Amino acid sequence: MEAYSEFAHVYDLFMDNIPYKEWCDYLVMLLNKYGIQDGLVLELGCGTGNMTEALRKKGYDMIGIDNSEEMLAEAMEKGMEEEADGGPAALYLCQDMREFELYGTVGAAVSVCDSMNYILDPEDLLQVFKLVNNYLDPEGIFIFDLNTRYKYEQILGEQTIGETREDHCFIWDNYYDKESGLNEYVLNLFIQSDDGRYDRFEEVHYQKAYDLGEIRELIERSGLRWEGAFDAFTLDPVREDSERIYIIAREHGKKKKTEER
Repeated sequence: MEAYSEFAHVYDLFMDNIPYKEWCDYLVMLLNKYGIQDGLVLELGCGTGNMTEALRKKGYDMIGIDNSEEMLAEAMEKGMEEEADGGPAALYLCQDMREFELYGTVGAAVSVCDSMNYILDPEDLLQVFKLVNNYLDPEGIFIFDLNTRYKYEQILGEQTIGETREDHCFIWDNYYDKESGLNEYVLNLFIQSDDGRYDRFEEVHYQKAYDLGEIRELIERSGLRWEGAFDAFTLDPVREDSERIYIIAREHGKKKKTEER
């Protein structure tokens, strides 16, 4: 089954413990810190549009990209419900971030909720970085987060997470392989139908742990310029026990080509 297909319909119910407002405030602080106060911003792996819509409300013109039609359907419905504030609607595109296409450049690109961990092959991640560099304005900024190797090894690996709601529940089994750095999520969903019975659906997801040095090497190979990394939701350096980190890279090359003409 395609990842985030059935889960898309109940994703927001089970993710209501994520403080999206605080995450958005932190992301806006980083965008401002690196010179992006407004303009066009791309979110890669936007899911059901929680962060896309939050950034739109902060005054950014938003484009959201995700490869799940089901998740984007939820995002577009949410967007229509929240357009009453009069701001421009977000544009949602169903594309694979490893080969996404835009009509023009953007001032910044962001990716949160460990979307980049879903890119399992370093060469594919390199391709994502190259595309981001291609579609950023001169000196544009790319901000993304990652779950760390520490989190997979010490927090998630070999753990089972379960949660029950009024008409939905899930069991989430994690299996982490240290050698490959891959974490397998086996997600069993139990969704109540109109007749009161529960239908069971299973999805399997994979994420990869990347070391900070490996990420920096890929960024520099892509043409982006490394700006720094922080322990999530702070401006502190990355620690050995950081569970989530934020990486900042900057577009490099376009301004230099202009100057050479």
